[in-house]
This record gives sequence, structure tokens and C-alpha cells, in this order.
Amino acid sequence: MNLPSNPAVIAMLLEEDLNELYEHAPCGFISTLPDGTIIKCNATFLEWTGYSRGLVLEKRRFQDLLPAAGKAFYDAHFSSLLLRQGCAREISFDLICANGTPNPILLNATLKRDERGQPQVIRTILLDARSRRAYEEELRLARRKAEEAEAAARHLNESLEARVSQRTEERDRIWRMSQDILAIASSQGKFTSFNPSFTRLLGWTEEEGRAMSLRDLAHPEHRQQLGEMFAKLSTGAPVTRVRIPCRHKNGACLWISWTIMPEGDQLYAVGRDITDQKQQEDMLHKTEEALHQAQKMEAIGKLTGGIAHDFNNILQVIAGNLELLKLNFTGDEQAVQRMNMAIASVKRGAKLASQLLAFARRQALHPVPTDLGRILRGMDELLRRALGESIEIETIVGAGLWNAMVDRNHLENVILNLAINARDAMHGRGKLTLELGNAQLDERYAHLHADVTPGQYVMLAVSDTGTGIAPDIMDKIFEPFFTTKGEEEGTGLGLSMVYGFVKQSGGHIKVYSELGHGTQFKIYLPRVHQPEAVAADSLAAPVKGGEETILVVEDDPAVQATVVDMLTNLGYQVLKARDGESALTVLASGQPIDLLFTDVVMPGTVRGAELARQAKSRFPDIEILFTSGYTQNAILHAGHLEPGVELISKPYGREDLARKLHQMLANKRKKLQDSPMIQDSIAPPKTPAARNDAYRILVVEDSEDANLVLCEVLRYLGHAPEGVCSAEDALKLMASTMFDVLMTDVRLPGMPGTELAKQARLRNPDIKIIFSSGFGDVHQAGMESVSLPKPYDLDQVKEILNRIKA
Repeated sequence: MNLPSNPAVIAMLLEEDLNELYEHAPCGFISTLPDGTIIKCNATFLEWTGYSRGLVLEKRRFQDLLPAAGKAFYDAHFSSLLLRQGCAREISFDLICANGTPNPILLNATLKRDERGQPQVIRTILLDARSRRAYEEELRLARRKAEEAEAAARHLNESLEARVSQRTEERDRIWRMSQDILAIASSQGKFTSFNPSFTRLLGWTEEEGRAMSLRDLAHPEHRQQLGEMFAKLSTGAPVTRVRIPCRHKNGACLWISWTIMPEGDQLYAVGRDITDQKQQEDMLHKTEEALHQAQKMEAIGKLTGGIAHDFNNILQVIAGNLELLKLNFTGDEQAVQRMNMAIASVKRGAKLASQLLAFARRQALHPVPTDLGRILRGMDELLRRALGESIEIETIVGAGLWNAMVDRNHLENVILNLAINARDAMHGRGKLTLELGNAQLDERYAHLHADVTPGQYVMLAVSDTGTGIAPDIMDKIFEPFFTTKGEEEGTGLGLSMVYGFVKQSGGHIKVYSELGHGTQFKIYLPRVHQPEAVAADSLAAPVKGGEETILVVEDDPAVQATVVDMLTNLGYQVLKARDGESALTVLASGQPIDLLFTDVVMPGTVRGAELARQAKSRFPDIEILFTSGYTQNAILHAGHLEPGVELISKPYGREDLARKLHQMLANKRKKLQDSPMIQDSIAPPKTPAARNDAYRILVVEDSEDANLVLCEVLRYLGHAPEGVCSAEDALKLMASTMFDVLMTDVRLPGMPGTELAKQARLRNPDIKIIFSSGFGDVHQAGMESVSLPKPYDLDQVKEILNRIKA
């Protein structure tokens, strides 16, 4: 390496080194005038403070960079100290940086004087004291914590004895006041100590308890469970929440939940009384079981109700046709006898369907306030005949018996069914007890039985001394077709009918049974405060028909045909429709109708109840008779017929239907006689006689029901209509028959009505064309025609026929 030999160069390099060292030294350098004005500073100082060199050197005093307290100290003490001593060592200040944050420093200053001894310049070295300040702070904090720890140790030593005494008293207090059993026992379970709750809960004295073990407390049926618990404890594992019924001194049992921790050769146990909780859980379990049973019975009920409905429709067709056939074979005794046998079989099938409907709670009940004691006493002779002389019957009727709202005929069937079941269970020999009394079912009982509403009931108990019912089949006895009898000894519907009747009547049924001792059925029927309704004696009236007009609405074609034949045979004028929409069309035609005979359950949007409502709105005095093999809530209120609603259940006989219709129409005539004004206003017009101006009209309508209705209306107006359902059939008919009028729907399957009209006009230029459409007025270009928009009534049909005549 070649070193410079020129002294000037060396001096320049040394000068540069000094400047470099000054500017970038690890400490701050500043030079100030005696008043503190900064005249020079290095880069390190500027870096620490964040100020620019120009800002610092522009008449900025050092004390202006200090906080208020530091500035006051500088002016009052530091300046005078420096003047006296000429220097200052490690004076602590906080510099305020450009961003406003304080920066701790240690200041070392030297005062330089001139030849006359006057202060000239102050050279100051600033050291970064942030680390030292943090260290001092940590040191002060450590010293303070040490002092606090020393004081705490002193306090702890001073109060240790008092605190130990206090903790002992607290544990003793918890031991005494705990509502749970706290006990210490040997590894074999023998108690060595226990708290007062042991005596309070279980009744054993302290001396008696110390002589017992956990095995002695446990109920004998749970000692195996206790053995399994001790086997686990012997492995050192704790047991938690083990439920064991423990014997009370008075002989009762309390359910105790034990948590036991083994430690060494001792067991530490906590026992909590959960007897109330266990009872609530058992109650909840019973409630859930009852709810599950009720849901199952409800599902079975819906299924059986639907089956009974279809079955009744089939029986209706069979029964109706058999009765009509009887009228044709009045002179053939053998044929009549066979038909009577068939009708008897139909009635047995109807009874079977009726029992299914009873279980499904879809039978139509006619409840009235009833004294059950009178019903029971009135059945005495019937029961004795049904049960035989070998069975003793005892009837007990409590004093002050309340009335109940029941259907009397169905109640008698229920009692008879239970009595016959009891007879079979006693094998024809034993004692049957029938008991009536008042009962109050409270909230607690209702909580255990989901189907019960708390309140006052009339209780009917039927008890026998028979074989009893096995526990494993107790929850099945009310299911349809379930029976313990042999084949051909029963249908299995007796008890299901009883169950359905009780539920539909708003009641409750409970069964108590013990094998080998007998069974008791308890039926609870809601009390009513109304007086008993007196049943009027009625004699069977002879079968009568009439001449009134009846609209039959039935979706089953076979049933509909049978009913129409029955009513026609009885002399009535019959109109028919297959659903509610078609029936409304008939009603809209304006033809007088005396009685609407409609099924309750029908396809489409208009059900039986809605059809009846609309019929009443058009004809306030029309009579409504419902029929169904399956009554629904549409005409029932809480399982009972609404007031004023008439129903005849399928299957029904010709005589039953005739009497029902005769009764309803006679009542209507009586009301009309009592109100002459109403009678005059609704008196149906007489059917017009055949006129010379009658038209032969070809009706083309693809809806069979609408076609039939329109033809019926046209006949009523004195014309001669013929109906077909397609344009193709209309053309075939026009080839052989001359018609005056073509009345056709526009939208037909195949050829449209407009094209048919053209074909008809080509064959017969004089034929009148009437377009009928649900899309409003129809005008065919180049063809003379009129339009009859749907829906239309009788007056509109009259008007359109008058227009084409003119």
C-alpha cells in the first residue's frame, strides 16, 4: 500500500476523518452560544430528533427543545452551574423530537472562554439514555415488587394461622350445610364419617350410619349394579352420577346419584337426592309413550277410515241394485229370498264398515244431554239376554249423577260390546259390574295422558272377573282387527269401535287388568250442565215418494246410477252431476230444484259443503241432504253434525232414503205453507207443454255432464235436443237427422266447433248456429251465428233461442 507523503494531503485526509467522526459518531454533538442558541450539530443529533439542520441552526435554542420542566431547570440551574464550574457531567434531560415524542438523553457539557475569560461557546455531548432509562425503570419495578413480596410474606406469616383456622371453619360449615350427602368410607364402602344430610335424607342416626355400608343402603334389586361400581372403584377410577335407590329408615326408597372418588384406602363420596327428578323423568317417559300410542292410533284411524269410505261406496251400489231388482221380482219368492239374503250380507258389511268408521272417528254422532243411569237401567234386560244366566250382573249408579253429551244409540252399542267381551273373557261364568259415577280429572292426570283435558267427567266402569289381559298386548287391544279370540269368533273391531266412539265424544278410556283376576274398562265422558233431552218416540213411517225435483251429485258412476234409479222409482224428478262444478252449472241454469242430494267427499275444487253453501245462496229454501261413507270435518263440528245438517250414511237402503227425503220435503212444504209470501215467490213453474215452435237442437259439448245438463234445460223449455261429445259424432248424426239448430262448443276434441258449423251450413243452409264457449263471445267471419258465453243460465238460453227465432 502506498501512503501519501504530502503533508497537505495527509492534513486534508485527517480533516475529512474528523468531520466524518463528528457527523456520524454514536452520540450527538452540538455547539451553542452561552444563551443556548445552537450554532452547530452533527447528523446523529438530527437523526435522533428528526429535525432538519436548517431548522435547528435557524436561531433555535437548546432549551427550546426541552419540555417545560426541563427548560425551567436549564434556565434556573444548569446555566448557572455551567458558568461556575465550566462543565457538567451526565445531566438527564428529555429532548422533544420533531414528532412530539420525548427522547431521554444524558448531557455532558464544557464551557469554553475567550482570552478575557468571557463565556464564548458551550460544547455538548448527548448520549442516548433510552436503554438506561428502561433499565432504571425495570430496576425500580423489581425493587418495588421485591418490597411488596417481602411485605406479603410478612403478612402471610403473620396471618397464616388465622387463615388456616378460617378455612377449616369454612369446610366444616360446608360439610354441615350441604344439601347433598358428603361421606367418607373405606374401600369396602363402610362409612367412617358423613355430614348431617345423611341423617336428614335417609333417617339413619349417626351411630346407625357408622355401622352401615353403601351396600347395606342400596335396594336389593340394584346390588348387582353396586357390585359393578365397586369393581370400577377398585381400579382407582372414579364413578360419576351413578343412580342407586337407597333405603330410608322408614322403609321408603330415595333415588341417590353418587359421585365417588377413590384415594388411597378411602372413598370420598357425594350423594344427591334426585327422587323428584326421577319421578318427573318417569312421568315424561309415560307421556311420550302415550303420545306415541295416540299418534299410532290416529294413523291407523286415517287408514281404516279411507278403507271404510271406499267399502261403503261399493256396498251402496250393491244394496241399491238389489233393492231395485226386488221390485222386478215381486212374484218370484225364491229370487226375492236370495236377494234378501244378499241384502242381509250387505247390511253385515255395512256394520263392519260402521265399526271401522267408529274407530276412525268418522261416524256421524247425534249427541244429546243424557242421563247415563237411565240408559244403563234401560239396558238391563238386553244385557241379561246377551250374557246368559251364568253371569251375575251388578249395576251401581252413584248419587247426584251428572249428565253427559253422548249419542245414545252408539253408547248402548259400546256398553253391549264391552259386556260381550267380558262374557267371552269369563268363559260364560262370572260377575260383570257396571258402575256410574262423577269424576274429576286433574292437571296431573292430564299431564300423564296426552289426550285428556282436565275437568269434570261422568265415569262408566265395566269390570269382569275373567282371565285378564297380558301386559305385552295391552297397547294393541284397541287396534282394528286385533283379537285374542280364535278364528271365526270375532272381527277384532269391537274395542276399536269403543275407542273411536269415546275419542270422538271428547272422552277418555283407561284399562286396568290383572292376569287371572279380571279387567276393568273406565270410560270418562265430559259433563254437560244442560238438562237431559227427552227422546221422542217415532214409528216407522211407510215408504213414500214424491214428485219434487232432486239434484243428485255423486262422483262414483255406479253409485250415481243406482241412486238415480231409486229416486226415479220413487216418483221424483232427478237431475244428476258428477262433481261440484257440474252441479253449479245445473244450479245456474235456473231450473227449480227442491232438494240437493250430494256426496261430502268429491274430486275437484268444489266439495260437498261448499256446493251446499252456494246452493243455499241461490235457493234459500232448497233442502240439503249429505251422504258419505266417511264423514269429514266439512260438515262436522268436534266430531258431531252441525245443527241443521242432514246426513244419511252409506250404505243406505231404499226405504231409509225414501223416509229421509219424505221427512225433509214434508218439512219444507210445511214451512212454505206457514209463509205464503215465500211460497208464492219460490213456487216452481210448471213444465211447459210441447209447442209447435219447438226446435230440434243438436248439442255438441265434450263435457258429458255439461252436455246432459244443457239437454235437460232444453227439454224443460219444450225443445227436442240430442247431445253428442264430438264434431265427428255430430256429422254422423246430421247425415240421418234434420236439425233446426246446432248448439256447439268452440273447443272440441278433433274438429273445432267453427269447422263443424261450416260443414253443417253446407248440408243445411237454413240451420241456426249457436256457439257456446268459455272464452266469451265468438263471431265467425262470413257466417251468420249467435254466441252464448259460458257460464249461462236458463234465462240466457231462452233469450238466445228467441233471437234466432226472430
